[in-house]
Amino acid sequence: MTYSSSVAMSQRRSYARRNQNSVSFLDSAKSLGPVSNTIILIVLACLIGLLYLTQVTKTNSYGYTINSLEEQQSQLMDQKSNLEVTAARSQSLQRVADSSVAKNLVSTTPVGSISQ
Repeated sequence: MTYSSSVAMSQRRSYARRNQNSVSFLDSAKSLGPVSNTIILIVLACLIGLLYLTQVTKTNSYGYTINSLEEQQSQLMDQKSNLEVTAARSQSLQRVADSSVAKNLVSTTPVGSISQ
């Protein structure tokens, strides 16, 4: 009998001693090992990174849309101010022509030229 076989025999006998229960319950819940846990953590980190990149990309696309809309708004504001200036010029000429002071003006005729 070798040492290893005697140890194995003693271990087998250890749970089947006299006046002791020989029934043992095995732990049925299996747990993951350290390699599996590491792989799961890496996969979760990749998923979180992918989610983050998706959100950042979506935010940047909205930024481009907002920028183009702001440029369009500034162009429309410039066009509006130009149209207001044109309308004011048109109204001022018409007001001057329709004013009572302008109606009382006497038209002049060219008298002649000064010769030297």
